Amino acid sequence: MGFLDQLKDKFIKKPDKDIYLSGFERSNRLLRNRMSNLFDENRQRDEDWYEELMMIMVESDISVITANNIIEKFKKELRYNEMTMNDSKQLLISVMSDHYGDFPLDLMLALNGPTVVLVVGVNGSGKTTTIAKLAQKYKNEGLSVAVAAGDTFRAAAIEQLNTWAQRIGIPCVAGKPQQDPASVMVDACRYAKENNIDVLLCDTAGRLQNKTNLMNELAKMFRVIGREIEGGPHAVWLVLDATTGQNGLSQAKVFMEATEVGGIILTKMDGTARGGIVLTIKEETGIGVIFLGLGEKPDDLRPFDKDSYLYSLFEGKDHVR
Repeated sequence: MGFLDQLKDKFIKKPDKDIYLSGFERSNRLLRNRMSNLFDENRQRDEDWYEELMMIMVESDISVITANNIIEKFKKELRYNEMTMNDSKQLLISVMSDHYGDFPLDLMLALNGPTVVLVVGVNGSGKTTTIAKLAQKYKNEGLSVAVAAGDTFRAAAIEQLNTWAQRIGIPCVAGKPQQDPASVMVDACRYAKENNIDVLLCDTAGRLQNKTNLMNELAKMFRVIGREIEGGPHAVWLVLDATTGQNGLSQAKVFMEATEVGGIILTKMDGTARGGIVLTIKEETGIGVIFLGLGEKPDDLRPFDKDSYLYSLFEGKDHVR
């Protein structure tokens, strides 16, 4: 059984396979024909062929560094194995899977008291909506959830999170516009402790104009949360808009300098044809994607699954039904 057959065998059993297929439809449409032409049995794997492969990968938002590393591993495997073009396509995807590796996805709940998740990202990345979707997910799993509106520099962000919280039926701890975000974190942590909240999701300001201010704000939030709740914050998740491509990678590096990012949430994947950004982020930051935004509905925020990602990206709907 080839690698793609193994992927398919696992993928068709996934309850969220249709969401993945729909979310990666644009990316798959871009890749499918080009990969089919590239791996035609009449083609030769010469230098022109490898240049074309590189171009396809880069245009899918796989960075030059990442693409080079994958192609070198692919070439090394080919040296020891004579294979058809179809088999070599399967080998390439297998190399991508191995290259990405594994990354822990589950939120480890604190043994005592609330588990605090700090959610960071630039304005417009879908951060506040993502927090609402996470809140819905954890509530559906039977956990008590609260949110903290820590983006006090945007009145609209406070109002938006409040509205989402009312819709979901969870508490939202909010301050006033321009209030010190750290003081909102203190109030939220105390509320979470007093009301036996399992998961506290904290929104933050997304201003990159002044990196020093950003670092100071996040450092202060870390300190006050740690004082209020032992071990907190237990996770820091960065929200990136997938449609921004390589610019998202630059944002990730700024936030990594400012705080201890432990996982990345890629939103708006359904709005881009360049799904290779997932591989680039892991390669160049060392941080894995933990959730993908594959549509607008709450259920369209899916835990990242490497097999589902690769199958949806390279094979898609036509190979499932």
